[in-house]
Amino acid sequence: MHPLLRSLAAELSATILRILAYIGGIAVIAVLAAKLLGTPRVEAAVEPLRSDWSHVERPYRAFALSIPEFAEREPDYAISRHARGGGRKDIMTWGKPWADPADAGSRLTVEVYRPGQERKRFADAASEVAAHTADLGGPYALKPGEAIDSKFGPVATFAFTARAGERRRHCLGFVHAAEEPRLQIAGWYCKGGAEVIDRGTLACALERLSLVMAASEPKVTELFARAELRRRPCGAKPKSAQRPSNIKRQDWIDAPKDPKLRGRVAGK
Repeated sequence: MHPLLRSLAAELSATILRILAYIGGIAVIAVLAAKLLGTPRVEAAVEPLRSDWSHVERPYRAFALSIPEFAEREPDYAISRHARGGGRKDIMTWGKPWADPADAGSRLTVEVYRPGQERKRFADAASEVAAHTADLGGPYALKPGEAIDSKFGPVATFAFTARAGERRRHCLGFVHAAEEPRLQIAGWYCKGGAEVIDRGTLACALERLSLVMAASEPKVTELFARAELRRRPCGAKPKSAQRPSNIKRQDWIDAPKDPKLRGRVAGK
């Protein structure tokens, strides 16, 4: 072979070897950079969701409430327990399931919550009601209303419109919290459509709420005993609007004789 060709072949082989060496070095650097700067896997950072509340099978009823205005005199009664804190929720519901598209009736939910270690304090009334509307597809915009004067004390109310598919329902959320003992009565009352909410029905329900047994919580028993002393019959008028029993009616029926008549008597 010609010396010039031999020299050219040797130079070409050396160049190819250098190029391959450069490519190998770049590949090693890329692998190391990927290991050092790579994003951690998302699956390792996400923990599965777990509910802290568990449903109690065959619940023993601690409270009673009968509402003649509903077809179901007795409510659907459910109890939930907090797994770690020990709190208890007694939930009473009247009416058909919310998701029933053919249901045009009213629905009422009353929840009595006795918190344990899982909750140190109650939130403000609006936040508590907003949280309870989650079962209705909320939270919704709340309009503060006049408080209901109940045997437990003032009950805050908030009006809102809930959605169930294409249906719109007028609702009234309510909440009352006591600090000693720590207890909260909350829930919502919804009509089947755009009817006006009858606040009297809700007021009567709160007056009828009674304690069945809370032997392990004497302060709860005392709370309901004091409330019963302030209980008023549904539809009772305020004392200022009632006529005193010692004042006799004086109208034309009770007048002794010759009542005074207005106008002239025909023929005289």
